[in-house]
Amino acid sequence: MPPRLRLLAATTAVLGSMLVAPTAWAEVEPGGWTSYSPSFSVQERGCGQVNNLTFQLTCSTASGDQRAERRYATYSGGSRQFEGYFRITSMAGTRISLKQTFNESGSGPFFMLAVERGGRLYRVGGDTIQSGAAPVGTTVRVNTVHVVGSAHRTYINGSQRHSMSSPGGSFYDKFGSYRTNSGAGPITTQWSDIRFWRK
Repeated sequence: MPPRLRLLAATTAVLGSMLVAPTAWAEVEPGGWTSYSPSFSVQERGCGQVNNLTFQLTCSTASGDQRAERRYATYSGGSRQFEGYFRITSMAGTRISLKQTFNESGSGPFFMLAVERGGRLYRVGGDTIQSGAAPVGTTVRVNTVHVVGSAHRTYINGSQRHSMSSPGGSFYDKFGSYRTNSGAGPITTQWSDIRFWRK
């Protein structure tokens, strides 16, 4: 092969690997995962509004069901990994849930990742996950790894920040903007690059 063609082939191979690499590197716990695309439904309650991947609570009502979310298909057994990036573009309210792992056959919201005004991420009913991680205008990467019947781990920007045990049963993922029992809007959150894996 002439030198010029060898150089072109090598360059093409490098560019090809760069195009494939982001998906392969996105998994925070690599090893045997298969990418998949579960179905979802859109939930708008109260003053919640969904426009593609933009989720808004437009009111400051501190009671009732105020939510703007995507609810994904139920799974039972095995391991699931979720990845998404969110950016809060405005937040006059506080204590808003951004991502949930919902226990459909148990007590309901098994894991709720929420944000306070100022950017503290915390588990509803639990401890701080990371202080100051999500101020307005900052893009944050979230991964959850759920081994049904064993463990649930949460990663923020690629670093593990939380772990808890998990019962068996049926679960599903939700994300968007959801008023917690002690919170209220308004808030606007933009999500992007949503991915799921299973094994």
